[in-house]
Amino acid sequence: MLYATLEGLKRFNIPHNFNVVSIITYYAQWIREGRLKVDSSWNTEGLKFTVQDPCKLVRQGFGDPVADDLRFVIKQVCGEENFIDVWPNKSNNYCCGGGGGALQAGFTDNRRQHGKMKFEQLHATGADVVITPCHNCHTQVKDLAEHYGGKWQTTHLWNWIVKALVR
Repeated sequence: MLYATLEGLKRFNIPHNFNVVSIITYYAQWIREGRLKVDSSWNTEGLKFTVQDPCKLVRQGFGDPVADDLRFVIKQVCGEENFIDVWPNKSNNYCCGGGGGALQAGFTDNRRQHGKMKFEQLHATGADVVITPCHNCHTQVKDLAEHYGGKWQTTHLWNWIVKALVR
């Protein structure tokens, strides 16, 4: 939504006097400031996590700074030692194949074929959990795992922030 708002303003040359900032940037800022208190000690099983960098958020949106914030937040809530990054990553990450309306277009075989490289990339990490802050990526990555036999759980970032919250 925020990316679409920003792009609409730019495309139609609508003047605006505000900045659009990803909530992930705020999560990272609040954790650094101690305003959002999290602790990864809940992860007693040593679950391993990786991340899907959404195209609209990272590559076509806010770039590597938001990808760095995303990784910072994941490491804080899940444990730095439990994070396995994909390669390539951040602005060079592979597209999952679910964005741009592909999920709703009805071409399931094409969408899955496009996402095969993403499946292989995620599978190579050996992670138990793939975190993504994007709903399209979530649905696509989950479908890729089910279709190609991936053993990971696909979740949204906020699920793990909630799990790690401290009073």
